[in-house]
Amino acid sequence: MSSATTGTVTVALDAGGIPHYTIHEGVAWDVIPWTDGLGDLAACADAVCFGTLAQRSPVSRATIGSFLDATRPDCLRVLDLNLRQSYFNHDIVRGLLGRSTILKLNNDELGTVAELLSLPGPETRVLAGLLEAFPLALIALTKGRAGSRLYGRDVDLSTPGHSVKTADTVGAGDAFTAALVTGMLRHKSWDEIGDRANRIAGYVCSRKGAWPELPAELTSWTRP
Repeated sequence: MSSATTGTVTVALDAGGIPHYTIHEGVAWDVIPWTDGLGDLAACADAVCFGTLAQRSPVSRATIGSFLDATRPDCLRVLDLNLRQSYFNHDIVRGLLGRSTILKLNNDELGTVAELLSLPGPETRVLAGLLEAFPLALIALTKGRAGSRLYGRDVDLSTPGHSVKTADTVGAGDAFTAALVTGMLRHKSWDEIGDRANRIAGYVCSRKGAWPELPAELTSWTRP
């Protein structure tokens, strides 16, 4: 058993409720060991979400890679980039994209990825370049108050955002990803997925903290 401490993040909000993170190192998720149980879990997973942060440690990077390798071909492998501090580079981003079927990122991250991978041009050209270069079926681009865009081999859908009074934006991206993946696993329409993901992310922004209890009208189709 690891003696590393539980992971902690210090969050400071600016005047607009936008979070700025200090992600502390040497914590338990930096040293995730591989076990046979993880291999069994990967083999039955319908979806797995991962990002760049845990790649900062070679131990966790190897474990996550082994987990992804053990998933079924039809498993949704969802890369939620979360480009934070200095915990990413060209090789990490390119390597993770090569293992992903779905990419979720925000406007700022799209610009960073375009620069890292030398994909110049307007938004649509960059998105198309990512689909061409990697085994992605879908890219989910979040745009804050402006909503989101789902861009893939069989969809190009822009969905407007919903006006809310923002308390803070902590957890909004994760809420969007959760709604996106749940909707895809339940074979919902792209229109419904885009709208519901935006609504849930907006609701999270309207409450302090990352995990507010959602009203029933936002959770009804996420339940079995």
